[in-house]
Amino acid sequence: MKAITRARELRCMPFSSSSHSQHFQFRNDKRNNLKPENPIIVNNNFEEAIDVLCQQKRVDEAVQLLHRIDHRPSARVYSILIAACVRHRSLELGRRVHAHTKASNFVPGIFISNRLLDMYTKCGSLVDAQMLFNEMGHRDLCSWNTMIAGYAKLGRLEQARKLFDEMPRRDNFSWNAAISGYVSHDRPWEALELFRVMQRCERSNSNKFTLSSALAASAAIPCLLLGKEIHGYLIRTELNLDEVVWSALLDLYGKCGSLDEARGIFDQMKNRDVVSWTTMIHRCFEDGRKEEGLSFFRDLMRSGVRPNEYTFAGVLNACADHAAEHLGKEVHGYMMRVGYDPCSFAVSALVHMYSKCGNTRVARRVFNQMPQPDLVSWTSLIVGYAQNGEPDEALRFFELLLQSGTKPDQITFVGVLSACTHAGLVDKGLEYFHSLREKHGLMHTADHYACVIDLLARSGRFKEAENIIDNMSIKPDKFLWASLLGGCRIHGNLELAKRAAKALYEIEPENPATYITLANIYANVGLWTEVAKVRKDMDNRGIVKKPGKSWIEIKRQVHVFLVGDTSHPKTSDIHEFLGELSKKMKEEGYVPDTNFVLHDVEEEQKEQNLVYHSEKLAVAFGIISTPPGTVIKVFKNLRTCVDCHTGIKYISKIVQRKIIVRDSNRFHCFEDGSCSCKDYW
Repeated sequence: MKAITRARELRCMPFSSSSHSQHFQFRNDKRNNLKPENPIIVNNNFEEAIDVLCQQKRVDEAVQLLHRIDHRPSARVYSILIAACVRHRSLELGRRVHAHTKASNFVPGIFISNRLLDMYTKCGSLVDAQMLFNEMGHRDLCSWNTMIAGYAKLGRLEQARKLFDEMPRRDNFSWNAAISGYVSHDRPWEALELFRVMQRCERSNSNKFTLSSALAASAAIPCLLLGKEIHGYLIRTELNLDEVVWSALLDLYGKCGSLDEARGIFDQMKNRDVVSWTTMIHRCFEDGRKEEGLSFFRDLMRSGVRPNEYTFAGVLNACADHAAEHLGKEVHGYMMRVGYDPCSFAVSALVHMYSKCGNTRVARRVFNQMPQPDLVSWTSLIVGYAQNGEPDEALRFFELLLQSGTKPDQITFVGVLSACTHAGLVDKGLEYFHSLREKHGLMHTADHYACVIDLLARSGRFKEAENIIDNMSIKPDKFLWASLLGGCRIHGNLELAKRAAKALYEIEPENPATYITLANIYANVGLWTEVAKVRKDMDNRGIVKKPGKSWIEIKRQVHVFLVGDTSHPKTSDIHEFLGELSKKMKEEGYVPDTNFVLHDVEEEQKEQNLVYHSEKLAVAFGIISTPPGTVIKVFKNLRTCVDCHTGIKYISKIVQRKIIVRDSNRFHCFEDGSCSCKDYW
């Protein structure tokens, strides 16, 4: 009786209690591995020792003690050991416990069998789980659910569905496991189909977990109509909605593009966690509503909910996509105030943001503060240097990456090849292209082929470019053909341009860029009849040239300009300033490049057309709206034209300003009459 009382006392004590350490102390012994140092072990209290060892996370030693017990262990001992193996995801130890049950002729009841099933599924051994499941003479609902959840979690959905269809009865967990399995593995239609079956068969059993999965499936498709049906069901049944369901609704409306409805859901939420805030912020940026996204971020900062690295990374990546450096700086400042993990991927997002916004100096500074930069940070900096006219730095950092032991991936090589392209390092680029597969064991992607064709075509090495195209292992994509067409435009290779244009017409017949580039090539050699044919073909197909658009931000207000734009309030001042600049530019030696003006008009009219290109309008407005010495930063949706590129070089020298233009390809940093791209873009 005293022994039983003492055992109960021991079970009730916390595992950190000094009583345990006094009664159960072990030392390693070369012969026996474990040797008791306390007389209680000698008196056959192995079961209590096993309990203590498991609580102390010494599971291996606890399993070894099984073989020291001279009688059949109780179900409680096996249950404790199996639970410990599950906590530590120790499959081999779990197998040893299972094997011991068989060796000791212990007949497990349904409880121990289900614990073993749970152990095998959570440790990822569905083979062992299925064998045990097949051997079980009696299976309860928990047995079936454990197997279904195990298969669903590992993506073996066919086996999960087979068991689901075979099980004699189902509960909420059964439906949730099967439906969420489909959702987790990107099979939303099957998830919704099974949800419909559930509604027909057991309508009353639809609970908030099942409904959350169904909403997630609707968001993944995305299908707003189905999502609204489920939302309506939630309202009609008056289910008590928790944060999980609210977040699922928020995600649904956000992914389906109904941002206003998402905002309505967000406003109704009583307990907004960081996930909800982050979802709302990201959706605003994805929808192009960056000011609203920033406003949400500021509200989050005031709410008392601390942003996490996902929040920071999402906002910074949105700033990078919109080239909104000033917003990124605000986020960076907040991170500095509240503190952040220098190893987190939010810091990688900082490097990416500054690199993509053209501020490689700050990107490098953030990079240098990282204890161990990850591949994303290395790649962001390499690509940033490549796009900002610093190819030597890009290639130097690539060599440093290799020396650091970090293994480059395929995206890294896109940045390296891009750097070689912008620097005109053809042979070096080819060397990197071939080393990608031969030295680093990576497969060439369509992006790599497009880069190397761009590299060769820009330098006029068309025979080599054609040879690669004719022998490449994958089908050339639109980017490759566009790169080839761009090279043909530079060097006036009309025949190869026709081949590239023909391929592009087949891939994307509605893209106006192909027609415009080919027409430019014809115009450059004076084939105005062919230019007319291209333009007529565009008219017949209903293809309209994408208008060139440039914008500049002055005092937090964005000013947008189109070619020949006269809508801006300062139009007369802008035109007057451009007229004065034009005279000074010609005095400095500027000659308008009219080769790519797509109209067979007089030379004087061509020159006039060039003066009012959108980037020139934006640059002129920036100069007259800011104090002397202020850096001008302009963005353009298309590739900047040859004449504007030449003209802005002259402007930078005349007005003594640093002018940065980010076009669809890269950053151009104009200063004192030269450009960072060295006229190779």
